[in-house]
Amino acid sequence: MFAGIVTHVGRIVASAPSGNGLRHTIEVADFALDEVKIGDSIAIQGICHTVVSKSARGFDIESSKATLDVTTGLEHGRAVNLEKSLRLADRIDGHLVAGHVDGVGSVLKMEPVGESWELRILAPKALGKYLAYKGSITVNGVSLTVNSVADTAQGTELSINLIPHTVENTALHALKAGSRVNLEIDLIARYVERMLSAGKVAS
Repeated sequence: MFAGIVTHVGRIVASAPSGNGLRHTIEVADFALDEVKIGDSIAIQGICHTVVSKSARGFDIESSKATLDVTTGLEHGRAVNLEKSLRLADRIDGHLVAGHVDGVGSVLKMEPVGESWELRILAPKALGKYLAYKGSITVNGVSLTVNSVADTAQGTELSINLIPHTVENTALHALKAGSRVNLEIDLIARYVERMLSAGKVAS
């Protein structure tokens, strides 16, 4: 479990075939790697991964084909958002994040507005019912607040206001129109839908 509060930005410095997927080597500075153990869960671009080896400069993870087929942003050379998993005593400054991507969205706009930035994303139509004004969404592992939502024929457009701190301390600053992003809906919304639909027989 994560909170969507990115603490470091790393870089994928190597990628190689592994089984039916890829093994990635990620380098990151000042990540307290002495506290990272093989088997630990780390969110990379909002995707929960398991550490399979480590070095003085970083760690390795493996992405299965199933993961690669439904996510984006795990390419060689890419700067990636990193977050270690929560401990029971941690404060949750974002919202509860599972690290399980629900869909891939497309950036429509990433432009400065005064001192902040407006990030506008087209989310898959299937995720629209989970998105709400002032609700939470995770974009590439970053917990963010939705400022507006509009359903269209192509999908659901959502607008997010990014403060300078978020832009400067995550890999979101590299986004531009056309960029693809990993989206995870609010965990509570997922359970609410299940409770409301439980017992209904599909026609």
